[in-house]
Amino acid sequence: MRFFASVVAALAVAQGAVAVDVQKGIIVTFPQDTADDVMTRAKDEITNAGGVITHSYTLFKGFAAKAPQKIVESVTAWSTQYNAVIEEDQEVKISNNLS
Repeated sequence: MRFFASVVAALAVAQGAVAVDVQKGIIVTFPQDTADDVMTRAKDEITNAGGVITHSYTLFKGFAAKAPQKIVESVTAWSTQYNAVIEEDQEVKISNNLS
């Protein structure tokens, strides 16, 4: 019986160790007049939390990233004062079917 309890406890610990914050694909955009250091701060917070910047845009002030959900919430909270838009990165399809 003690062996079984030890195995269950070990599996519970292993599950907690493996449980990593879910990576979420996001696109972050700022108004054109936003200071560059604000966008740099957002990128730094994402990479410091284990996220990855997947693309930096040149036509507008923004970037795409894969980031842990918790840091997305944090960046969303402080960046609202800069009118940043943070949205989930998703596939968009265009169809000409009118039916």
